[in-house]
Amino acid sequence: MTGRAQEIPLHGSVAIVTGASAGIGRATALGLAAQGANVVASARRADRLAALAGEAAQLPGAVIPAASDVAVEADRERLVRETLERFGRIDILINNAGFGYASPIETTPLQQIRANFETNLFGAVDLMQRVIPSMRQQRRGTIVNVSSVAGVIARPLSAIYDSTKHAMEAISTGIRREVSGFGIKVIVIQPGFVETEFKAVSDALSAPYFHDQPEYGALLERRRARESNLRKLAVPPQDIADLIVQAIRSPHPKPTYTAPRMARVSINLKRFLPARLFERLIGV
Repeated sequence: MTGRAQEIPLHGSVAIVTGASAGIGRATALGLAAQGANVVASARRADRLAALAGEAAQLPGAVIPAASDVAVEADRERLVRETLERFGRIDILINNAGFGYASPIETTPLQQIRANFETNLFGAVDLMQRVIPSMRQQRRGTIVNVSSVAGVIARPLSAIYDSTKHAMEAISTGIRREVSGFGIKVIVIQPGFVETEFKAVSDALSAPYFHDQPEYGALLERRRARESNLRKLAVPPQDIADLIVQAIRSPHPKPTYTAPRMARVSINLKRFLPARLFERLIGV
């Protein structure tokens, strides 16, 4: 029997995808629907979700728009409750929603840092807590937490976002061992540079927190120059979505998937090089 024949079929399965209005989340929702899954697509932008559902209309599965904000507890409760009421189960949770600041810790208000953690970490943890009981009862389920290379490599002017992803890595590692005996799989995805709206949104959110301080301005310019070179290697969201679907369909998925190749190289360099040499090499 070939490896492909052993892949888990997704036809008729039920998935929740957060951050589904754009980028990786949108491509993943379509990828799952193409496999016949019923996808409850969560995001704040209802108009984009409606367009996504329309695009998926000819696919074997369905995309069901669910306008919601993962940073709001009531929205998270409603998202899971209404999915269970409609389908009776949840087979897949993809925690993809997230954003990040690219600003100095000194000048970024603590309230904004907390908000970043609420969306990127606490919202994801709450959703896991809400779906695990039904997954445990049915003795199967898959949770995919979209982290980042930033979950391994912290950078100046990105420490706030990076720390949310470091925390997601630790949570995922711990919970994987807690729920594996119930037939629940926990998979981490570590994307590198991807062609999404993330950077533009991050720059806009972060701009007020530089306060015309020349020291941070110089650091920002160096960061932008470095990222400009790295972004030439960026991949389309579809590449990461394909990886997510592949991981979900695998009967024995790896704990962590990293893409593209440059992201894997960066993580391996951090693992094997002395810290000071690594920081000089990548300019952090």
